[in-house]
Amino acid sequence: MVAKDIMRFHAIIWPAMLMALELPLPKHLAVHGWITFNGEKMSKSLGNVVDPFVLGERYGCDAIRYHILREMALGSDSSFSNEIMINRINSDLANGFGNLVSRTVAMAEKYFGGTLPEEREEAEIDTEFKNAVLKTVSDVDSAMSETKIKNALEVIFKTVDRANKYIDETEPWKLGKNEENKARLASVLYNLLDTVRIISALLSPFMPSTMPKVWEQIGASDDDVKYEKLSEFGVLPVNVTVHKGEILFPRIDVEKEIEALNNIIKENMEKAQANLSASEKSAEKIELAPEITIHDFAKVEIRVAKVLSCEKVKKSDKLLCLQLDDGMGGRQVVSGIAQYYKPDDLIGKKIQLIANLKPVKLRGVESNGMICAADLADGGCQVIFVDDSVPVGAKIR
Repeated sequence: MVAKDIMRFHAIIWPAMLMALELPLPKHLAVHGWITFNGEKMSKSLGNVVDPFVLGERYGCDAIRYHILREMALGSDSSFSNEIMINRINSDLANGFGNLVSRTVAMAEKYFGGTLPEEREEAEIDTEFKNAVLKTVSDVDSAMSETKIKNALEVIFKTVDRANKYIDETEPWKLGKNEENKARLASVLYNLLDTVRIISALLSPFMPSTMPKVWEQIGASDDDVKYEKLSEFGVLPVNVTVHKGEILFPRIDVEKEIEALNNIIKENMEKAQANLSASEKSAEKIELAPEITIHDFAKVEIRVAKVLSCEKVKKSDKLLCLQLDDGMGGRQVVSGIAQYYKPDDLIGKKIQLIANLKPVKLRGVESNGMICAADLADGGCQVIFVDDSVPVGAKIR
């Protein structure tokens, strides 16, 4: 699974390397696109993004994950907008699946006190409904084997729609009015609960935080929702007991939320623009020294050195005296960084050393070289440290 901007490497260069080494090749390459916002690739520098943690806190991580997977067709870019996301959550999750679960559990509690009786009365419509539900499993398998995640979710939610239609067709609220129809009503509710079991198990890889809550509400055990049992109907106990729980996906006020999210994005874009402007202004102030040739630069010998000890130079507020392991027998360097670093901050660190600088005396202390540091925008100074894996004495070029 790779992004489209690195497809060339994974589709051409990497397989060629594997072939040269006579190693097995990948059997399948799944390439996904970018998530775009108003036709542009999402970018922190542009500010046209909403922090995923903000979205997760507002709507739940499963809802956001579902929306992205449902909207993105493999190999193509996916257009993100607040309106599309919220409407998808409302239509599929709140009005669709969430409503199916809450209606079914509520009716089981209302008509049977939460526990279904064992008596049943099947009807012809039940067989057609069950066959449609079981076909969902094979269709999802086929889509997933081809990494068509969007298609798999579409199949699952067609079954959600079919289950909600089954409620309208069987009209359990009418059956509940007559004691003689209790067995028929029990069959209808059981078929719905077992359908929710299959749907929720298929959805669990996409919404792993929410589906265990569903299983608790419909009285399903961990064993009931195993993948091997999804092609069977009638897995839940005959006298299954439901447990009404929290609303899985609360309906969202579209206009209010779009306004709130758009304000967040607007603030991000204004900050990004301000940062860009500050960067441009900073760039305008920078004036480079006169150009040099590569031969001029080659005269400067930069080596990696390790700070063995460090102490303040007496009678000076600015100078530190450093003893260095430079890979050439060691040396002493005096540096004007005492106002930015304490001696203990530097001991054991590896730094960049100008090794062929002519020795000088500072406050009577001899200095054989100079350590490299960067000037900061606030007037401060930061020593340029070297990764510990680089050996002392190594030449920097």
